[in-house]
Amino acid sequence: MPWYVPPRYDPRVKVDKLSVSFDPDLGDAVRAAAQRGGRGLSAWLADAAAARLRAEALAEFLDSWEVEHGSLTVDELRRATAELGLPTASRTEPAA
Repeated sequence: MPWYVPPRYDPRVKVDKLSVSFDPDLGDAVRAAAQRGGRGLSAWLADAAAARLRAEALAEFLDSWEVEHGSLTVDELRRATAELGLPTASRTEPAA
């Protein structure tokens, strides 16, 4: 499975500068999240993009694994959730 780790920026290293456009409310929320996290906006966006790429790579891997081995069972998913220390949905939250 591909794994992308965002680089820690060194001013001597070339970076790929991008221009992005957001809905104003989303832009405000992203800037606020970066500030709350004590990060620069570029670093926050790079981390968010890396997390999205990891999630997509994991989904692709799991899809191909399930084609070969069959769907994961509810028990397997519960065990994986527990072993990874992931939060579980409460009974009051709608299912995703």
